[in-house]
Amino acid sequence: MGIVAQPFCASALPTPPPASGLPEPSGDARRHSDRLSQLIRDEIDSGGGWISFARFMELALYSPGLGYYVAGATKLGGDGDFVTAPEISPLFGRTLARQAAELLERTDGNVLELGAGSGAMAADMLVELLTLERLPRRYLILETSPQLAERQRQTLQQRQPALKDRVEWISALPENFDGVIIANEVLDALPVHLVAWRRNGLFERGVRWADGFVWAERVLQPGTLRSAAEAIGVEADYVSEISLVAPALVRSLAASLRKGALLLIDYGFGRREYYHPQRAQGTLMCHYRQRAHDEAFFLPGLQDLTAHVDFTAVAEAGIDAGMNILGYTSQAQFLINSGITGLLEQHAGDASVARFALTAGVQKLLSPAEMGELFKVIAFGRGIDGPLLGFASGDKSRLL
Repeated sequence: MGIVAQPFCASALPTPPPASGLPEPSGDARRHSDRLSQLIRDEIDSGGGWISFARFMELALYSPGLGYYVAGATKLGGDGDFVTAPEISPLFGRTLARQAAELLERTDGNVLELGAGSGAMAADMLVELLTLERLPRRYLILETSPQLAERQRQTLQQRQPALKDRVEWISALPENFDGVIIANEVLDALPVHLVAWRRNGLFERGVRWADGFVWAERVLQPGTLRSAAEAIGVEADYVSEISLVAPALVRSLAASLRKGALLLIDYGFGRREYYHPQRAQGTLMCHYRQRAHDEAFFLPGLQDLTAHVDFTAVAEAGIDAGMNILGYTSQAQFLINSGITGLLEQHAGDASVARFALTAGVQKLLSPAEMGELFKVIAFGRGIDGPLLGFASGDKSRLL
């Protein structure tokens, strides 16, 4: 992503003081972050003293050997920085497998999971697909992190050794894929541009170096990003994210999908709610050792950077790429439609501690105060029609 040097049209913005109350990294971890910070500083210098936040986020998360998602630190689970749905409850993957089974029956295809995290969801889906007698010939995993890929292999070896041979790790999207493509909490980790709607015009918020990384804005130049910003009706002063990468990924997935469905699960809103007047500071969030905060420049490479998903932009990209929307609803509604409560009832006779843990996990997945409403599920199809099990009731496509 090249940067053309241009004069700054707004002075550097104040940076908040260093994060307080966050755990101190080890010496090795801090040295790792310092190496990545130097790489980003070099990029700023070569870009004329400024880079977009999207480029900063890309470097912080994906720089080879140094970025958060491709280096060796633990990210997921109780010892990491955040916990995702498959780690919260094994019933998440098993319920998702019920929707996948319906799609595999219609396509006689395979499963492709993007960014498989710890491998927990793959393990849980495979065991449920075996129970349903709908095992795919291949369960493909597209993973950019060598460390996470190794963790996924270990998880599958420990939990499903009889099924691990069906799993194949790939480095690029396959051509002419039939079956179901699943991405759980992938879109939120893609780089986003930060745009500022000011009384004197549109600006892009970026990053420069002044004894530390600091915010700096410049006039937003004509192009795809400015056109997207001009189409969003908000009143100054307003700062929010626009993702150009998420729609591009959807288009790439559509190009790969010959017959089947694409299921995307993430936190976010339709555009009208995303750019609500009460959300005037955007949705950018950082995660470090189970703590959420908003200091984007804290320890690059050691913390996660995320933004909510504009599902309207995702939907438009899918439609433009020739796919049909098969459904859009909350995670809670999708899981209920797909049978999570029935799966929970199968454990009614378990020991009280195990039953309590399963119930607590399902409650977190379904509760409106937790993940139930903030997380959404959208499905696209090519060569198949609805309705799908997960969207049998409570479809919210009208909100896109």
